[in-house]
Amino acid sequence: MSNDIRVLIVDDHPVVREGVRTLLSTISGLEVVGAAKDGAEGVEMAERLIPDVVLMDLFMPEMDGVEAIRQVLARCPRSAVLVLSGTSGDQKIYEAVREGALGYLSKDAEPDDFGRAIRQVHRGEPFLSPELTRKLISSRSEPMVPQEALTPREVEILGFVSQGWDDDRIANELHVAKVTVRTHVKNILDKLGLGNRVEAALYALRQGLAQLEEN
Repeated sequence: MSNDIRVLIVDDHPVVREGVRTLLSTISGLEVVGAAKDGAEGVEMAERLIPDVVLMDLFMPEMDGVEAIRQVLARCPRSAVLVLSGTSGDQKIYEAVREGALGYLSKDAEPDDFGRAIRQVHRGEPFLSPELTRKLISSRSEPMVPQEALTPREVEILGFVSQGWDDDRIANELHVAKVTVRTHVKNILDKLGLGNRVEAALYALRQGLAQLEEN
């Protein structure tokens, strides 16, 4: 039985769909299981194919990417979503993160970035493209809960989360049980009013608790 990461592409532009499909076919360990032309078809195909990772465009007819992400993750909670974004629409990207997207990647990213991003979100780790991360950090101006709301251990774990570490790696680093890390991450998200690890990473970057690394 193949251990390849099963990928579904959702994009309304045929050239992009076929281009990404061709690119991914050259990357070892990835298998494209389908390509949908809009959000509605993407939701239907995701429910039927149960992909490991969904590459989701945001601006599409019939159903946009944000709504498609919400529906895909409601029906296929074990799938990970990676947003494929152009150079604009920062608000849409933020909305996608709020709905559960684990990462975002520019459509003009280098080929190697595609494989790295897909593998990273498949492991449950955020993938933060430096250019888009800078835009998201600067575009959000809402008040934030001060970091003093967190315990020293929670601040430490938040730093690891901002680096894209998964629970296993954090647990090994701190010599604690994985369930302990999960509890800390849940408490961090609850205290800060955040929806997921990507938002937590952005919070850490805005607060100066982590530094943006160049990929």
